[in-house]
Amino acid sequence: MKSGYKIEWSVEAISNLDSIIDYLSNKWTHREIRTFYKLLDKTLILISKNPDIFSNSELKSNVKRCVLSKQTSIYFEVKVDNIVILTLFDNRKNPKSIRI
Repeated sequence: MKSGYKIEWSVEAISNLDSIIDYLSNKWTHREIRTFYKLLDKTLILISKNPDIFSNSELKSNVKRCVLSKQTSIYFEVKVDNIVILTLFDNRKNPKSIRI
């Protein structure tokens, strides 16, 4: 069995992650930030090993969506030998504002 795809991050996804961490830093404690990172790491491992368990997004047929938390979804694309994290999206926003 394949050990997992390599994960790559788009510029947009990195910017989204930075925004999330800034928000958590201003509103919550270091404990919540660590909890978020643990959840993100666990989810990325799952995406890397089993990307097909996630449903295709409504945006594009080759883009998949993973719900990280009730506030955040991860949109990613499976390539031949890697996975590209396209964006981390705030589920409370209008879905039309997703930039992929």
